Formats: sequence, C-alpha cells, structure tokens
Amino acid sequence: MQRSEITIDLGAIRHNARRLLEALDGSELWAVVKANGYGHGATDAAHAALEGGATALCVATVREGVELRREQPGARILVMGPTDAVAEAREARLELAVLDGEIPSEIPVHLKLDTGMGRWGLAELPQPPVNVVGLMSHLATADSDPEFAARQVERFHEATDPYPDLTRHLANSAAALRLPDARFDAARCGIALYGISPFESDPAEDGLRPALAWRSRLAQVRLLQRGESTGYGRRFVAEQPTWIGIVPVGYADGFRRDMTGTEVLVDGEPRRAVGTVSMDAFAVELGRELPVGTTVTIVGDGILVERHAEVAGTIGYEIACGIESRPERARRAVLA
Repeated sequence: MQRSEITIDLGAIRHNARRLLEALDGSELWAVVKANGYGHGATDAAHAALEGGATALCVATVREGVELRREQPGARILVMGPTDAVAEAREARLELAVLDGEIPSEIPVHLKLDTGMGRWGLAELPQPPVNVVGLMSHLATADSDPEFAARQVERFHEATDPYPDLTRHLANSAAALRLPDARFDAARCGIALYGISPFESDPAEDGLRPALAWRSRLAQVRLLQRGESTGYGRRFVAEQPTWIGIVPVGYADGFRRDMTGTEVLVDGEPRRAVGTVSMDAFAVELGRELPVGTTVTIVGDGILVERHAEVAGTIGYEIACGIESRPERARRAVLA
C-alpha cells in the first residue's frame, strides 16, 4: 500500500481558469505552471488551464519550457527567469523575459521593468527592438498593500503607454482578483489557478476551488498512558490515557516539522497533529481507538493548504510546492 495519495482535480483548475477570466473582464489569462505546476504537475495543469481558457503558459526556466513544449506543441510559452540558454529556447519556440543586459535577437522577448519589486528587471525601458512582443513587470504587494501596488501600476503605465501595440502584463493572482487597474492586456496567474488563495484566506471567498487533495492512513494506533510520550524530544506527553495514530507521512513528503499542531481529518473528524514531525511519520491525537487503515485527509474536504501554512508561519505556495509526489513516496491520481 502507498504511504499516501495525492489527487489532482483538473476540473477544479479549469473552473479556476474560467473564474480568473471572469475577474479579468477581457484581459488574457496566462497560466503560471512553474515549479511543476506549484506541485500539481506542470503538464496536467497546463492542459487544464488551456482548456479553461488560458492563452499562454509561463515557466521559470528554459528546461521547464522545453519539457512543456513536448506536451504542448502549439502553446505560447514564456520563460520568466534569467537564462543564457537562448539557442535552446529558440529551438523550442519559447519566448524569453529580458531582465537586464543585452536583448537577444531572433526570438520573441518581453522586456521586464522593475517598478518596485526590487528583484529582476530593467531600471528603465529601452526603445524596444522589433522582436520585442511584450512589456512586463511584477507586483510586490498586490495581496497586502494596495497603495504601493497602485504606485507600481502607475509607473508601469507611464513607461509602457508609448507602446500600445505591445502586449502589457503586470497582474498576478491577487491583482487579477482585486486590482482592476493592474490587469492591462494579460495577467500571469499561478496560485489562484490551483485554488489556493493569494490572500491566505478561504479560496471560496474568491470563487476558487482547491485542486489538490492529499490523503494517507493510520499505520499504527496505540494508547499512551499518562506520562508517556510520542516522537523525538518528547514534545507531546499524555496528561491522561490518550489514543494516538501514526501516519506514514513526514517532512520528507512535505508534511513539515513546523506543522505540528495543524489539523487533519481522521475518519472525517478534525484531529490535531502532535509531537515532533519525523522524516517519514507524524502522530495525530485521536478521540478514541480507531482501526489501522483509517483514512487521514491532510489536504482536502475542507482542510486547506492555507491553514497548514498559517500554523507553519509560511504561505500556501510553499506548502503546495513542498508536497512530494515521486512514485516512491506517494501515488498520484489525476481526475479529469
């Protein structure tokens, strides 16, 4: 039996693409499928997003783009990160973001202006050569500081308004949903496409459906007597006779050490993860004795990535990207 099962609902990704297009109100949706589709599977996510109405795909590296090209021979694919593999990108018919330095020729490029992210990007836009097809930037605070985001939008307007024939794209998921002035011609949306809130709130508030579910089982059930403990460092010591279950998933699978205290579903009931998370297992406090093999839902059925992130002091992006889906660690199922 597999240690756990990861299920990807492609119908949810299609739904989220349509929801984002609705919010974009005429702007194009470009689906960000970098980092293996935020842990959801780049090939599957790309296919579902395109079916849902996306008109381009965005990745971080040329290698990601080349791999995606094999499955999507006709798709528009933009590489957003820095690269010196221009010849390989040209051969794979990719488009490149130019972040600094020289502008490569004989390949479609997008000039990226740094409007306030303070990371990749040109300080000023040069006169675009003939092979420039797009102008882009990236918002630093669309999910947290609309006032600063508005200043970025204004700077982008000022820099790009002289080039109305070029495709302009600035908005991310948060801006697509909440900042109409940032939408321009296209929006590059990642996290919302997978049904995870860019605002770390319930995705249903923005009409999104989580695409990923993660389930395991109780591999062992035992009764701790008062004063007995479970796991490294004795971080959980029973104050009274307590049933606990051991789940064969740990930080090597993406269930992080700092997720101790988060809730999962055991036989459909919310239960708390206790003690130190091990590399290959974590413990969950049970309300009663349950049989070995009882289903444990780590993500899904109302258990949100966002709430695990809150416990871990991080963001939903990191939790999703960290879930290990190699076949030796988990079974991966895809729902059409």
